[in-house]
Formats: sequence, structure tokens, C-alpha cells
Amino acid sequence: MKMTPKIGTTGETKFVVESRHCIEFATDGMPAVLSTPNLVGILERTARQAIAPFLETDERSVGVELELRHFAPTPLGATVTATARVIGASRRFVDFQIEARDDRELILRGVHRRAVVTVGGFARLDQRKAG
Repeated sequence: MKMTPKIGTTGETKFVVESRHCIEFATDGMPAVLSTPNLVGILERTARQAIAPFLETDERSVGVELELRHFAPTPLGATVTATARVIGASRRFVDFQIEARDDRELILRGVHRRAVVTVGGFARLDQRKAG
């Protein structure tokens, strides 16, 4: 890393829930609501973008740990704000508090850890597994 992100460094993503963000099993009266996997992906991207300016050109961050609670459903058409705030950082790892809110309430809260890797080193690990 060029420098360690300061505690409190924050990323934010706002989006409107579209059908592509919703659960796949919205049938037989089950409402189309924001799915946890889609929300997690947006939160991970938000965290990644928050620390991107701190990385060297040959570095990326990858998600390695996630602990969360998804409290409430969010309907199609609602606006969601996803936030990732740095709560700890070392040379190789950055920890975040993550949360998401819709138009009415807190819908998700948790912690997320990202590891800083070099592109070349990560590609070598991937190639070894691929055979």
C-alpha cells in the first residue's frame, strides 16, 4: 500500500433496488425484495473502492471475511445507501464496519475484512489451482 487508510475512511454507494437486485424466489405471493447476496456484493464493492486510492498500481483488495446481520426486507424501487467505514488497518488487511439503510431504516450491519494482494501473486495462486 502507498499508505495505510485512516480509521474513518468511508465509501458510500447509493442505488435504487431493481429487479436484478431481488430474490430469485419472488413467486406465489412472495414479494420481490433486495437479496442478501446482491447487497453483500454492493457492500464489498463499496469497501474496495474506498481503499483503492491507498493501493499501489499492482495491488488490489479481495474480500476474505464477512460477518453480518440482514435485519429487514427492502422492496423494489426503494433507495438504499451502502456504507463501508475503515475501523482497522495493517499492512495487509483492512477492516470495515459495513451497513446499509433503505428509505425507512437500517437493513444490514456487520464487519468485513479485505486483504491487499499483488495482481501477480494472486494470479500465480489462481494458476496453481487451475492446474
